[in-house]
Amino acid sequence: MILASLAVSLTSAGAFATAHEYTLGNGLKLIVKEDHRSPVVISQIWYKAGSIDELNGTTGVAHVLEHMMFKGTKKVPGGEFSRRIAAAGGRENAFTSRDYTAYFQQLQKARLPLAMELESDRMRNLVLTEEEFAKEIRVVMEERRLRTDDQPRSLVHEKMVATSYQTHPYRHPIIGWMNDLENMTVHDAKEWYDHWYAPNNAILVVVGDVNPDEVFALAQKHYGHIKPRSLLPLDKRKPQIEPVQVGIKRITVKAPARLPYLVMGYHAPALRNPSADWEPYALEMLAGVLDGNASARLNKELVREQRIANSAGAGYDSTARGPGMFYLDGTPSEGKTVTDLETALRGEVEKLVRDGVAEEELARVKAQVVAGHVFQLDSMFFQAMQIGQLESIGMSYRDVDTMLKKLQVVTAEQVRDVAKKYLKDESLTVAVLDPQPLEQKAPAAAPSGLRH
Repeated sequence: MILASLAVSLTSAGAFATAHEYTLGNGLKLIVKEDHRSPVVISQIWYKAGSIDELNGTTGVAHVLEHMMFKGTKKVPGGEFSRRIAAAGGRENAFTSRDYTAYFQQLQKARLPLAMELESDRMRNLVLTEEEFAKEIRVVMEERRLRTDDQPRSLVHEKMVATSYQTHPYRHPIIGWMNDLENMTVHDAKEWYDHWYAPNNAILVVVGDVNPDEVFALAQKHYGHIKPRSLLPLDKRKPQIEPVQVGIKRITVKAPARLPYLVMGYHAPALRNPSADWEPYALEMLAGVLDGNASARLNKELVREQRIANSAGAGYDSTARGPGMFYLDGTPSEGKTVTDLETALRGEVEKLVRDGVAEEELARVKAQVVAGHVFQLDSMFFQAMQIGQLESIGMSYRDVDTMLKKLQVVTAEQVRDVAKKYLKDESLTVAVLDPQPLEQKAPAAAPSGLRH
């Protein structure tokens, strides 16, 4: 197994062996990962605040504030941030998730001071005006229409998640509910900014052809003077525990579409203790067995051989601040119904629980899953992403080595055990797209200002 051997050798050396960690006096955490293969640097600032932290009535505010962060400060007027990065030959953008919000720049290494100067300025000096907010909230509402309301599968996923979670804030879409966006004010965005955008709630990640001590000196120069704010660290925030689901939930979504679609979501654990947990690793392997490649079970059995589905897949993400979920989904083939597809998907799960997973099959999947993690580390940007994601949810970038090793020792019996334990009706929500006639109209153009 060449791929597995590669993974073993990489974890033995340490995926982030050349990473250096610092903490500024104001609480800003800095992690620098050296990678001298090319004269490039990735700079990312991560704020430990996402849609999970929003309150009813202001859903979507984390994402709205992300948009507003490009509207300028007194020192760097609106639009100037992006122009300066582009003039330096770099690229930049931002993204909001359920668990965090992040901003990044990719530049020639000599331009790292520019990225830090600009990013540190808007950490505390953002100018929020009624006029700019009024423009940008319309952009966000149009983004919601384009990416969710007018996309039937996205709409089904949104409704399924909102049905599956009873109380946990993961039930709210990251982009927010339209009614909340329509009634949002610049004051809401300012409150969010003033509360969460602080050095002691942020992680600065720098990966590239750099000297760690020089990066620390730069960070101290540009960020060191920013005062911390009074806010709770992740481990002190109120726990948000989703009540145990006690029976299957079903929802039908009617929307204009060409084909029906089915998604099944099962509540499952997320990784909490990388060295002690085993179920999240087994669930990741289970997803690989069902849908890790073209010859995986769902594609082989349901698409190619039985021809029940045009497509069928499985998904699971082990890392999150909140609870996890395991997904099965697919589109029935012509002449088949979503009921036929659901029955077939259930049949594949039952077969796996009954007959287990052959060692040869697991070894193949394990090599692919682990190698996928390893090869992603070849990208400087992904290295920064992995560091930032883990740190932003309360874990450590040092956990990567443990996680890779634990994936390699998952057993066939553990894969079978998690399928039996978690892929059951008591924790299942089923969402079906009931396709409605399509209107014949030209697609709308993306609004100006839609960045990502």
